[in-house]
Amino acid sequence: MKGKILIVDDDTAHLSMLRTVLKSLGHTIDSATDGSDAISEVEKNPYDLVLMDVRMANVGGMEALEKIKKLNPAIPIIIMTAYSSVDKAVEAMKLGAYDYLTKPLNFDDLKITIERAMSHFHLTRENADLKKKISADSGFSRIIGTSPAMKAVMETARIAAPTDATILITGDSGTGKELFARAIHNHSPRKTNKLVSINCAALNETLLESELFGHEKGAFTGADKKRDGLFLHADKGTVFLDEIGDIPPSMQVKLLRAIQEREIQRVGNDRPIRIDVRIIVATNKHLEQEVENGRFREDLFYRLNVINIRIPSLKERPDDIPLLAQHFLTRCAQKNRKRFKGFTPVAMDALMKHPWPGNVRELENAVERAVILSMGQYISEKDLPADVVKDYRPNDVSQNSLPELGGKSLDEVEAMALIQNLKQTSGNKTEAAKLLNITRTTLNNKIKKYHLDLDQILSSHP
Repeated sequence: MKGKILIVDDDTAHLSMLRTVLKSLGHTIDSATDGSDAISEVEKNPYDLVLMDVRMANVGGMEALEKIKKLNPAIPIIIMTAYSSVDKAVEAMKLGAYDYLTKPLNFDDLKITIERAMSHFHLTRENADLKKKISADSGFSRIIGTSPAMKAVMETARIAAPTDATILITGDSGTGKELFARAIHNHSPRKTNKLVSINCAALNETLLESELFGHEKGAFTGADKKRDGLFLHADKGTVFLDEIGDIPPSMQVKLLRAIQEREIQRVGNDRPIRIDVRIIVATNKHLEQEVENGRFREDLFYRLNVINIRIPSLKERPDDIPLLAQHFLTRCAQKNRKRFKGFTPVAMDALMKHPWPGNVRELENAVERAVILSMGQYISEKDLPADVVKDYRPNDVSQNSLPELGGKSLDEVEAMALIQNLKQTSGNKTEAAKLLNITRTTLNNKIKKYHLDLDQILSSHP
C-alpha cells in the first residue's frame, strides 16, 4: 500500500536516507526537521502516516505527537529513537503512537510496520465512511418531503427519537411507516443495537407468539429445538411491530403484559424473562375505531399510543410529488444503467393530478416502470402506467401549459416557460428550477440571457 508520508528528523543525513528509501518503495514523501514544522505540515496537508524522531532541538517528538493527535486522532504515528527505552515506548503509546522503532533502523521492520500502520489507517477510515453512509441511508435524510405536512411529522419524529417512548405510527399503506421506524431507531441511543421488525398480519397466532417471545423444545408440533424470539434478539435495541391492528385478542393480552411488565415468557415455559427493548408499532387501521368495535383492547391502545405519528398520504402532500419522482428517477436510472434529463411537463402534470391510492410505493413503482420502458431522455406521459393516465387529459394542464406557440422561436418559447414557472412559484427560483428540471444556477443564467426582470414578472397579470 502506497501513501503520503511525513518524515520528521533533525538529523538531515538520516532524513535524506529515509526519503530515498521510502520513495523507492513508491511513497510520496514530505519532510520536516522540527516538531513545530511537523505540526504545521499536518495542519496544511493530509498524510497517511507520520514517521518522527523523539529527540529534536526545539519541539521534540513527544510534544509534537500529542499535538498532532489532537489535530488528527486517526493518523498513525511511528516514533523513532536512538535510545531504546521502555519508558519512552510506553509514554509514546499512551500519547497515541502506533508503534515505536529504535535507531539504527532495520529497514525490513520499518517497511512492515509502515504497511501495517497504513492498512489499519485506511481500514479505520473506510469503516468510518461506511458508518456515516449507513447512518445517512437509514436516517431522516432518506425521507423525501418539504411540504408543511411532512415537515411537521418529521419534527415530531426527531423530537421523539432520542427518548425511549413507545411510538405508534399510523398512515395508509405505502406511505413509508417502516422508513420512519428505521429513522427513529437510527437517531436513538439504541442505534448501535438491533432493530428487529415483523409483520404481525403475515403469521397465525401460534407462529406470531413463537416469533415474538420464542419457544421451548417440544412446545408445539415442529418445535424441535429451543428458540429465542424477536424480543430477546432485539435486547437493548428496538422492536418494530408492523400491522399491529391485525394481532388476535389473545396475543394482545400477552403483548400488553410484555409492555407493562417488561418481561416475556417463551411458549411452553412459565418462567418470566426480563427484556430491555424500545417498541415502535405501525398500522394502516384506525385503532380508535377498532377499540370502539371491540376488536382491539383499549388498555393496549393507550399503552401503544404514547407518541402518535401520522404519516400523510401522498394525496395530502402533492407538493412533494416532483421531489419524490425526481429522486426515484435518479435512483432507478442508476440501477438500470440509463440516463434521463427529467420528466416532460405533461408527464409531471399527470403525476401531480393522480390520486395515488398506493401512495409513495405506487409512485416509485410507476417511475421504475417508466425508466425501464422509456427510450428517450425525458419520461413522457406515454411511459407512465395506464392507471396513472387513464383519467388524465392533456387539456387538463393549466399551470404547466404554455400559450399558443405558433410562430414562436425556441428562445421565445424558453423565455415564456421561465416567466410562467417563476410566476407559478411566486418568484421562488429554487422551486421554479425544480419544476423546469434544471439547476438554480442554470435558471439564473437563463434569466440573465433573456434579460428577465423578476419584479416586473411578478407584478404583471397572468
